Amino acid sequence: MSWRAPARRYPVLAIRDFQILLADRLLAPFSVGFSLVGVSFAVLRVTGSTADLSYVIAAQAAPMLVFSLLSGVFADRFRPQRVIIAGNLCVVLGEGAFGLLMLLSGHPPLWAMISLEAVNGIGGAVFYPASNALLPRLVPETLLHQGSALSRLAMNMGQMTGAAGAGVLVAVAGPGWALTLCAVVMTGTIPLLLLIKGSRAPAAAGSAGPDLIAELREGWAEFRQHTWLWATVLQYCLVMMAWNGAFMVLGPAVARARLGGPAAWGAISAADALGLIAGGLIALRYTPRRPMLFVVGTGGMLALSPLLLGLAAPLVLICLAAFAVGTLTEVMMVQWTVALATRIPADKLARVSSYDAFGSLAAMPLGALIAGPLAASAGISATEFAAAALIVAASACTLLPREIWTIRGDDVLPGRASAPADSVDGMEGRPRLRAFGALDAGIK
Repeated sequence: MSWRAPARRYPVLAIRDFQILLADRLLAPFSVGFSLVGVSFAVLRVTGSTADLSYVIAAQAAPMLVFSLLSGVFADRFRPQRVIIAGNLCVVLGEGAFGLLMLLSGHPPLWAMISLEAVNGIGGAVFYPASNALLPRLVPETLLHQGSALSRLAMNMGQMTGAAGAGVLVAVAGPGWALTLCAVVMTGTIPLLLLIKGSRAPAAAGSAGPDLIAELREGWAEFRQHTWLWATVLQYCLVMMAWNGAFMVLGPAVARARLGGPAAWGAISAADALGLIAGGLIALRYTPRRPMLFVVGTGGMLALSPLLLGLAAPLVLICLAAFAVGTLTEVMMVQWTVALATRIPADKLARVSSYDAFGSLAAMPLGALIAGPLAASAGISATEFAAAALIVAASACTLLPREIWTIRGDDVLPGRASAPADSVDGMEGRPRLRAFGALDAGIK
């Protein structure tokens, strides 16, 4: 494929390692799309219980409590792509074994499903800190906005097509095939990541550096000194707890009971991913004046999904809302990742990102564990409404710190200077430009 024409418009596309990264970020989320649909309907097919689905989804999120912190340390010490490879292999093992059990037995025991999704969850836990650290090591900071938005655009296109395909495949052939395909496709990301050569571990890191606890303390010290950072992470801790239970656990149950089954859930997931693609295109040209205010407001908008599920709204309306929320979320992710990449020292970025992931997602297992039993006793609609109310309340409280309102998209931090735009190597040792506008948070 010739990159010359698009590279004239987006110079980041001329960087070889970024081209490889784009291919990986199409393929890996495509694989994950099959997991998102396949796991939920596998559990519902085997047990029919929202409480059991709660336990499995909680097992996915639980490794975040440990492995996200370890990933941050290792990604600051070594090449982040190698940390990502280790995580992807966990996904291959967890989802591949789950899929084979579904195909061979049809009714794997609950303990096996929980255990395998915990292995899969390790892969997700190590990805975010390492991914946040990788991109700034591949592209100059003057191209970070552009590279971040294009990278996320590729990820969302992959997830959209994967989720849509998974909905059809689960409806036609069953969830076992979707999970097996997830593992097969994820295997293809390994050689791509091995081809990336341009990143360098920070000079301060490595086996001769400080011990694990000391490195974690250093990352924590950096994390806690930024009010905009810890306040927003605390917001998303509550938001993601509520959203994980209401959307990831109860959403498939609502789709199965009221909306038409796995194909409907695939359509909702695809609409969300299509919104993320639209948001990526918008993020290439648009930066909010008050980026942290935008990040907090987007968290509040996540209440829309559980609200509509609780109201048993028509499928088309739920899909439209998923598209709108996805669009806002993607622009938010762009702001968040560049905020981290440009306001946090390069040699601490992965560790700070690990605290971001840990804090934002720490309560997700609790949300998953609560949602199923609460829905069984109080009803699905009441549980969805309670989740929406918690999301709105947490977001409103996060508007109190002054920094949320005062950080601007065009401000320049003291002591930062421009990095040359035509060089990739040695990015970690250079001063870092304020180029606000691009990528990740994961949903934080």
